[in-house]
Amino acid sequence: MKRKPPLSPYEMQRAAAKRSALNALKRARRSAEKAGVSLSDWEDEFLDSVDERIREHGRAFADPEKGAPGQALSAMQGRKLKEITAKAKGEPPRRPWARKPQT
Repeated sequence: MKRKPPLSPYEMQRAAAKRSALNALKRARRSAEKAGVSLSDWEDEFLDSVDERIREHGRAFADPEKGAPGQALSAMQGRKLKEITAKAKGEPPRRPWARKPQT
């Protein structure tokens, strides 16, 4: 039986990012189901497609300018995943572009 050569630090980082992203996707879906929050069709499709692309390609985006090297999710995909997780937890949606009322 052949032994696999040891992974380089870069490959180990990519594998860790892949595992982390897959776990975050599972947690988001699981917390939504547990809380009884129904995800929209778009959110459900998003979670499915990102999961599939990460499992198949090791990351969910093709353009290297959209995310850091060695990361499994682009910046916007990470942001959308956080929004879905917050929705599943019952937190109000964040709107950073909205003005705060003046007192």
